[in-house]
Amino acid sequence: MILRLPDTWAVVFGSLMWAVLGTATGYVMHRMSVLRFDHDNFLTRLRPCEVDGRIYERRFAIRRWKRWLPEGGDTFEGGFNKKHLRGRDSAHLKRFVAETRRAEMTHWITMAYGPLFWLWSAWWLGGVMVVFGVLANLPCLVAQRYNRARLLRVLRRRGITSDC
Repeated sequence: MILRLPDTWAVVFGSLMWAVLGTATGYVMHRMSVLRFDHDNFLTRLRPCEVDGRIYERRFAIRRWKRWLPEGGDTFEGGFNKKHLRGRDSAHLKRFVAETRRAEMTHWITMAYGPLFWLWSAWWLGGVMVVFGVLANLPCLVAQRYNRARLLRVLRRRGITSDC
């Protein structure tokens, strides 16, 4: 711990930091070319255990709750809203797939900030902040993986490879 804030101030400061770090990360990721997200990396690659996204339907009932998640893709000018499918042509689907990767990476990075909260918080409060970061980002991350799996199934049926 570098600076020990009283618990109340640590919560206030931590809440502000989550908002700032999440927004800043979203902005930096938004500014990156969509071409950086036209293929999977180690984190975004779908795993066989995900069964083309079906595990999210069977085990997590994602269809019941994903509509309640916030959509931040179009927060910044020129962004891409992923709340609803706006087109069915292959070019749009490929762009949507790339944008799910962008969003997923944004949530992975944001979650990774969690340990920073131990710099000014008591150990238990830092742990609460880490748990909060995971609980706030994981559902959004899972929704991106689920949507991407579904879109990739459609593209495969059309004879288009998974890399966009």
